[in-house]
Amino acid sequence: MSHYEERLERDLSQIKQQATMLAKRVDEALSAAVRALLSGDDKLAYATILGDQRINAENRKLDRMCHAFIGVHLPSAGHLRLMTAMIHANVALERVGDYAVTIARESVHLAKRPDAVIKREVELLAGESRQMFKQAVCAFIDGNAEKAKATMIMADQVERTFDAVFADLVNEGEKFSIEDLFAYLGVFNSLERVSDQAKNICEETVFAVTGQTKAAKVFRILFLDDDNTLLGPIAEAVARKNFPESGEYRSLGRQAGAMAPEVVSLLQETGIDLARHQPKALETGHHDLVDFHVIVSLQGPVRSYVDSVPFHSSALEWRFGGAVAADLPDDQRREHYAALIRDIAVQVSNLMITLRGEEAD
Repeated sequence: MSHYEERLERDLSQIKQQATMLAKRVDEALSAAVRALLSGDDKLAYATILGDQRINAENRKLDRMCHAFIGVHLPSAGHLRLMTAMIHANVALERVGDYAVTIARESVHLAKRPDAVIKREVELLAGESRQMFKQAVCAFIDGNAEKAKATMIMADQVERTFDAVFADLVNEGEKFSIEDLFAYLGVFNSLERVSDQAKNICEETVFAVTGQTKAAKVFRILFLDDDNTLLGPIAEAVARKNFPESGEYRSLGRQAGAMAPEVVSLLQETGIDLARHQPKALETGHHDLVDFHVIVSLQGPVRSYVDSVPFHSSALEWRFGGAVAADLPDDQRREHYAALIRDIAVQVSNLMITLRGEEAD
């Protein structure tokens, strides 16, 4: 190994050591903030808040080391990707440190400590988020893209846990003041955001090792109507046909009706094949609905189908006039359904462009 190569590897090793030490400090701050919250230890909470100054200083040091490495070694290919990823991961580490401060600040202003239910939820969400964070950092330092990809999957579980604890917080709401309720919501949100930053670190790991950039997000969309025989199935079919790579689509009804053969035949003439569609009723509970990014009602308010919209889901209501055309002659019915399909296609297109931009496919 040449002198230049030895110096490059030494500098790279020092940068990784700095990142490892910084990640350890951040995780310790997060752990301390949660302990302070659950135990009512204001002294520990304030120590965590003040300790963030040291974390910020270490963040700045890592940033300087990365830029110095680029300036001295003029890296290319893998080393340049690693430095770019390290700078982005450093931002994620700083933000996780900020979440610890937020939890600590909320802790010292609580009028009432968490009861058994809230305490259990905080411990659960904190445990899942911290585990994901530690695995993400380990994968990054080791340059293990496969471990990073496996860790990213944990984000969905953390999101489901957040939705569950949010629902429990609402149920426990009357036991706390408005101020404390908002404080606990801030705590839960901060813990959930830890997993988001861990996912960011995993994505930077994959980029540094393989050069693969973050894949475009695939959105899960649920369409609702009265009996799942017309509007919802049309929206599902249109979305799947026009935007197969941008989303995963499903339709359900308030109840499961019976498909009218003549309607299926007319729709086939307009390009929508529902011959194999089996109407299904909405029987999923809140836990199942959290998997959908967007819930769209094509007949009436979304809340007429579900008791509550999951925290991470967005609810939309689309209105279409004269959906039923049983009393029209065949040629007019055909025109009616063709117009209905066009109207639904426009709404679906607008939604997917909003979610994925003009490159939606």
